[in-house]
Amino acid sequence: MPDLKKTIAYLYMEETKFDRDTLYERVRPNILPAEPFKRYKDAEKVLLARRWDGKSADLWKVLQERRSRRNYTRAAISLGDLSILLWASQGVTAQAGPYYLRTAPSAGALYSIETYLVAERVEGVKPGLYHYDVKGFQLETLKKGEFLNDISRIALGQGFLRDAACVFIWTSVLRRTMSKYGNRGLRYIFLDAGHICQNLMLASEALDLGACPVAAFFDMELNEFLGIDGIEETAIYLAAVGRIE
Repeated sequence: MPDLKKTIAYLYMEETKFDRDTLYERVRPNILPAEPFKRYKDAEKVLLARRWDGKSADLWKVLQERRSRRNYTRAAISLGDLSILLWASQGVTAQAGPYYLRTAPSAGALYSIETYLVAERVEGVKPGLYHYDVKGFQLETLKKGEFLNDISRIALGQGFLRDAACVFIWTSVLRRTMSKYGNRGLRYIFLDAGHICQNLMLASEALDLGACPVAAFFDMELNEFLGIDGIEETAIYLAAVGRIE
């Protein structure tokens, strides 16, 4: 096993640690910021449900019962449930000056994480790849077709992804966070993604759906599938959602 101190990960953690004596002496890289929201203006839109009357859950019970669930029935989920999952994961909840606050926390309220969705078994949504327009609370159609087999292949052949109703794919527009926090901002980006995924997991549990995070995938293949360059924006996390027994 390689010496921990020789790994890239260790060197990165060392180089981005805060030290009281040197904190203000470090040169922060000059990184230009990015737009706070990504939108595909010309894409066909799918409106999401803005009301979900009768949906409630016991938070403590949901926390106790949360599990990573991989056995899906291949039955469809409703558009209403998908709308709740998208809102719960990182929907807008308030505005504070120029910042749009969301259900999940983010370093500096900068929200570098973008959500894409591969839908295959969602009522009222044609199979395809979509982008979640957070500000407009709608889906933007990027390409139509059944792609869960492709996602399974890209995710190192994890078969349960083929049985999901949909797969959430999270990317980061790195400049949004790193323009303020420099190299240390990369730490915050992955923390942000974790907050979002946990929200999705809890919301899925509350809706009696199964969800499972996935961090193993061929990075450039997933970036190419999404149509992003892997530099300005790169894929960092997935989660499958499906109906369970």
